[in-house]
Amino acid sequence: MIDREQYTPGPAKGAQILRKDGEKWTLILVRELRHSPEKVWQALTDPAHLREWAPFEADNSLGTVGTVKLTWAGSPRSIETRITRAEPPKVLEYSDTRWELEPFRDGTRLKLWHNIDRRFISWGAAGWHIAFDVLDRLLAGQPIGRLVGADVMKFNSWQRLTAEYAKQFGIETTNPPPGAAQKWDKS
Repeated sequence: MIDREQYTPGPAKGAQILRKDGEKWTLILVRELRHSPEKVWQALTDPAHLREWAPFEADNSLGTVGTVKLTWAGSPRSIETRITRAEPPKVLEYSDTRWELEPFRDGTRLKLWHNIDRRFISWGAAGWHIAFDVLDRLLAGQPIGRLVGADVMKFNSWQRLTAEYAKQFGIETTNPPPGAAQKWDKS
């Protein structure tokens, strides 16, 4: 594993808010990864891979339509989630989340659509930004370890990224209330 202290996330980029529907806003985050759609698909659906980078764990594969239990980082309880669409290696949908994968150059353009409480939208963007960095390094064989939930909020670049995304979205940043580390995850 590469020393986590050497990792610094790049600037906020590739994010937008598509819909503002009351308290729920739709975050779209796009990342170009250096890995094939098949390899990225496996990382998005296989429980062992998810435990290495994602802000949640799954009790079963997310790669087929059906029900799985997700446990978000920092939460003691599982949430039963229905996989409503699984078209490997192109589209995955469950709950308030949609993943789209398309071949791009020698890798994959990964697009995440995630409905998040508007109060936590910049936190969600920053958290997913870091999770995507962890995913990219994991798939390249250079893991830095999972950074999610309360741990990611302690990470030295967290405040910078959150502020950059808030500025991009035209919103104010707020200090997290107690227990907020999980709130952006659960939305």
